[in-house]
Amino acid sequence: MNIAISVKELYVSYFGNEALKNVSFTINEGNLVGIIGPNGAGKSTLLKALLNLISKDKGEVQILGKSIKEMRTKVAYVPQRSNIDWDFPITVIDTVILGTYPSLGIFKRPKKVDKAWAYECLEKVGIAELRNRQIGELSGGQQQRVFLARALAQKPEMYFLDEPFVGVDVTSEETIISILKELRDSGKTVVVVHHDLSKVTHYFNQLILLNKELIDYGAVEDVIKPEVLGKAYGNQFPSITATEVSV
Repeated sequence: MNIAISVKELYVSYFGNEALKNVSFTINEGNLVGIIGPNGAGKSTLLKALLNLISKDKGEVQILGKSIKEMRTKVAYVPQRSNIDWDFPITVIDTVILGTYPSLGIFKRPKKVDKAWAYECLEKVGIAELRNRQIGELSGGQQQRVFLARALAQKPEMYFLDEPFVGVDVTSEETIISILKELRDSGKTVVVVHHDLSKVTHYFNQLILLNKELIDYGAVEDVIKPEVLGKAYGNQFPSITATEVSV
């Protein structure tokens, strides 16, 4: 099995404050991986560092044996909903069509086949009937499905999602996780920042447990053990609930 993501001695800091320290791991292709940990653990920071969206102090990240710069078109990123300008005047279908741009080339516009593919991706996530709506008019779950459709339209090898289940309805959450599992089963690699410990055994086959440092990484059933989780959550863990765990 090929290595999808390789991280070696990764360090990240903000204004002199250490956010990640000496994080190293490898993820093989065809896995659905959850990143969990307590408040301030650096989960979103790790995701952004993997994608080179923030600066690293030190360390090496490789995607399929190459730099993220070389593999940018092979990677799709779904950010937190709070980081998106929902007032931007763009329709649902045009948002999804943006996912086809990495494969178009410079100065080329989407063709009929690209628009048809974008529509197919909207059908996949179950909201094709909303294609002409402005994205800010949608519910939280519908908005998240739009950006998953945009990621699908890109036809990447890897998917990175930052808290995709926050503020979404049950139907949208079930739709999203079903698609992510299908992607994994087809050989794609999916990495998700996640907060709800009660669902990790149902959603992922591997977990990264983080608290600025890598506490553990491996099969869900091994990482989810109380004695392992306690190393990351410390005194929080005995009273923690699924809704209290967040980025």
